[in-house]
Order: sequence, then structure tokens, then C-alpha cells
Amino acid sequence: RPYGKTGVDLSILGFGGIVVAKLEQEEANRIVAEVVERGVNYFDVAPSYSDAEEKLGPALEPYRKEVFLACKTGERSKAAASAELARSLERLRTDHVDVYQLHGLSSVEEVEQVFAPDGAIEVFEAAKREGKARFLGFSAHSVEAALLALDRYPFDSVLFPFNFVCWFGGFGPQVLEAAKAKGA
Repeated sequence: RPYGKTGVDLSILGFGGIVVAKLEQEEANRIVAEVVERGVNYFDVAPSYSDAEEKLGPALEPYRKEVFLACKTGERSKAAASAELARSLERLRTDHVDVYQLHGLSSVEEVEQVFAPDGAIEVFEAAKREGKARFLGFSAHSVEAALLALDRYPFDSVLFPFNFVCWFGGFGPQVLEAAKAKGA
């Protein structure tokens, strides 16, 4: 499916990097090779997923040009996010990620931290300018935080937990509408 208006097509099924956490490297390599062979090209990981970055980096190395790699940071300050991005790139054995995301925005206060002076958004903008991230996005577990983030910045994508029960409970439709309106 199209990744927004970027011209990139992503597999409908994605690979959550946490799957390879704590596995032997050979097993991680085998699993990644198998899913790539089956057409999966979207891989998502975060430093908070145990040792997943260390396992996914070597496993993806032979396929890096063929896959779309998403990485996240839970850090909200410029200094901490910068250090974490550098560490993630090293662990993932790559010079860039395809999308770098703010991980798990869950409150208005967190969004405000990200956009405050010396906030993480400065690292995101620099990463895009320097070619360390092709696209920028965020994940959120709060409608209010997601809507505020979409209002504050032209993100390329939003990772949000849509599901049948929550949708009809009023959790999510407004995020989808805002994302569509912003072109994310």
C-alpha cells in the first residue's frame, strides 16, 4: 500500500522487531530472511525492545536496500534523542532509517516537551536534513496527544492503535481524519 504521498509502497503486513529480541543471531537472521522472501518490506524497531536493534541490524544487512526501516525514540529532549538516534543507527548497521518516530506520545505535556526549545523535534529535523531519516512520524496512545502533534508539525506518518472496539467507543476516528487532512 502507498505510504502516504511519498511514492513508497509498503507491505500490508509489517515486521515488529521485538520478535527477534533475545533470540540467537542465527535464528533472527533466518526469520528475517523468511519474511523478506514472503514479501514483507516494513520493519519496525525501537531501543526499548530489549536487544532487538542489535539482532535486527545484522539480520537486515543483506536486505537493507530492499526494506523500509522504521525506528522510534521515547526520548523527548534534544540531547537524549540525539544520543539514542546515533546508538540506533550503529546497532542497526545503517546510515539512515526510512522513518524516525517519536515513540508513544501519551500526553499533551509530552508533545509540549518535544516542541520546546532543545526538544526532540530539533533532532528529527536535523536527521532529515542530514539524510539520517527519510521521513518523520510519531506513534501515540492518546487521541489528544496525536491531534496536537499533527497540528504542530507536518509529520509524514502516524502510528496509532486502531481497533474495532475502540473505534466505536470514539477512540481513533478523529486521529484518522486529522491525519488524512494533513496528508500524513
